[in-house]
Amino acid sequence: MGTQVLGILNVTPDSFSDGGRWVDTEAAIAHGLAMVAEGAAIIDVGGESTRPDSDRVDEATEAARVVPVVRALVDAGVQVSVDTTRASVAAAVLEVGATWINDVSGGLADPGMLTTVARRGGSYITMHWRGHAREMGANAVYDDVVAEVARELAACRDAALAAGIAPDKLVLDPGIGFAKTAAHNWAILQHWDALDALGFPLLLAVSRKRFLGTLLGTADAPRPPHERDTATAWLSGAFAARGVWGVRVHDVRASVDAIAAATTLAGRSEER
Repeated sequence: MGTQVLGILNVTPDSFSDGGRWVDTEAAIAHGLAMVAEGAAIIDVGGESTRPDSDRVDEATEAARVVPVVRALVDAGVQVSVDTTRASVAAAVLEVGATWINDVSGGLADPGMLTTVARRGGSYITMHWRGHAREMGANAVYDDVVAEVARELAACRDAALAAGIAPDKLVLDPGIGFAKTAAHNWAILQHWDALDALGFPLLLAVSRKRFLGTLLGTADAPRPPHERDTATAWLSGAFAARGVWGVRVHDVRASVDAIAAATTLAGRSEER
């Protein structure tokens, strides 16, 4: 199986790139189906923004945003992931047919998350994390970012397995942009082999993130989020060529096309 494309569906008013575009349930469902038509294998639904300095919403609001969208997409035959750090929300979406829980806290934000996913047989993406949105900037301090992220992500891996999550249902994400500066992000991408050594499938989640805006503009005037899709797609192709399990993106078609070209050039096209 080749690289999976996860289409981002934020049903929030305040996400950094597309906040407010898909808060209407019917519009969100339509957009999810459109991303599937463009080649997304999984639709990743999020009901709480995790952009830097964002405020949390209560769990009832988060669940009310995501459950109807998840139910409708599942009923339409779509494989769905839900981006949440709350066990109660995870339980609710798994109940209506979600396959994956994408937990940006790596199980650290809610002590009930890992056992909830394990008990319900869900698949789980565990991410490297050092605190919620208003805390993570101050925690972007490392002596050796690659070694420390790999070590802390390995601890999340081990906790998920110890809780009973099946090894074949576990994916790791180094958390690009979460408690990391642009230099930290590039160091992790340049030394991805340290993450490959953890022995589990990996998710690349760089879509439209600020470090790309800074690269394409300046630190004081970064390129706007919607103008970062070309760089995002290039990274999708480059990492698909080296066998990354999945990429999580806003612009599905651009990454699907980049992956097709890059994997063919690398001789991996037979895996698609």
